[in-house]
Amino acid sequence: MIMAVSCQGSLPFLNESVDRGVLIENENLKCDPRITMNILFHICCAPCAIYPLSRLQEEGFAVQGYFYNPNIHPYLEYQKRLKTLQEFSTRIGLSVSYDEGDDLDEFLVRVAGKGTGRCEQCYRMRLDAAAAEAVKNGAGLFTSSLLYSKYQKHDLIRGVAKEMAWEHGIEFYYEDFRAGWREGIMESKAMGLYRQQYCGCIYSERERFQKSSGKQHDTGADPAEEREGTIKKGKK
Repeated sequence: MIMAVSCQGSLPFLNESVDRGVLIENENLKCDPRITMNILFHICCAPCAIYPLSRLQEEGFAVQGYFYNPNIHPYLEYQKRLKTLQEFSTRIGLSVSYDEGDDLDEFLVRVAGKGTGRCEQCYRMRLDAAAAEAVKNGAGLFTSSLLYSKYQKHDLIRGVAKEMAWEHGIEFYYEDFRAGWREGIMESKAMGLYRQQYCGCIYSERERFQKSSGKQHDTGADPAEEREGTIKKGKK
């Protein structure tokens, strides 16, 4: 059973938000003084951060951004997404910490030969680091912009994040940010942000081209511009 917080002085808004699916994931939650309005926000890329960030700020959170995505390849693509987030965070005044450790080898070891199961390993690696960073920074909760994409494996992300929260002794804040999918796309375009064409890893990059040639596998995420085109076609 998933519970919402009902502790005096601790996230009182959650009592009014259960119907929207805004929850702190912990079946045995007790009133904990560590649960404050400070939240660590794991960011996969700037465009995906726009709507979740607006929601977190609307709820009154003090947001600390965190960029850790060793899955993004090649290196030039990684740099593009990193610099785009730096530019975005500077424009809006968001504090972001960047973990640029060379974890390429560990990532490849985790995902190689896993087939469609590689997405879970990718989520585990990033959300484990996010939970650890939240504890390190004294944040009461953490969440991720991964919950924004309609093409990521949403339920898997939620489950892995909940597990990482338990392992690190912290809370995971869940909200279905997919509700602002179109809003985020429009805003990122209006801001002129770089919008990537694939999820990030070398596998999704390969499958992007396989899709264009009629050979498609399970990617976990579609190229940004392609999925927008699909939505537009569906409206005609």
